[in-house]
Amino acid sequence: MILQTKRTILRPWTEDDAEECFKYAKDPRVGPAAGWPVHTSAENSRQIIKDFLAVPETYAVVLRETNLPVGSIGLHFNSGLINSGLTTKDDEAELGYWIGVPYWGQGLIPEAAKEMLRHAFEDLDLERVWCGYFDGNEKSKRVQEKLGFVYQWTSDNVPVPQMGELRKGHVNLMTREHWEQIYCSDRTNS
Repeated sequence: MILQTKRTILRPWTEDDAEECFKYAKDPRVGPAAGWPVHTSAENSRQIIKDFLAVPETYAVVLRETNLPVGSIGLHFNSGLINSGLTTKDDEAELGYWIGVPYWGQGLIPEAAKEMLRHAFEDLDLERVWCGYFDGNEKSKRVQEKLGFVYQWTSDNVPVPQMGELRKGHVNLMTREHWEQIYCSDRTNS
């Protein structure tokens, strides 16, 4: 499936994206804040694409103007990146995302995430989308606030397996009803 926004195309990852993925995922400001280690080579990125990114409902965030991926966004089912077992029901998912440092502050992830939420509630018929961030990841916190996610809880000592550590994690929620109030009323009034 391919989803589109004004400035991005959200499409499945392919192994051909390894060089571009590595370009951004090797920066230590990107992965560790989200709970995964920096990529060490294009080959490492290729393997991560094969193992983790080339899965259903995970998309490369591709700039329309360059047709190249600059980040990733996806809906994770039966998972819990911030809190193990967070999404145990069939009608809910966890939203995850990252974007390369040169594109921080441009609103690309909020734009892509709005489309992912539309897809989650309209196309996939979900009832809840969870989203979380680790303590100190102010950029991710801000994205979730902009999107209208509602704070649920904070947990201490959340395992971060890929980093081999424990962190404080914050969990937010978007229900279908809240999404409709925020986003669907805009469509009917315009």
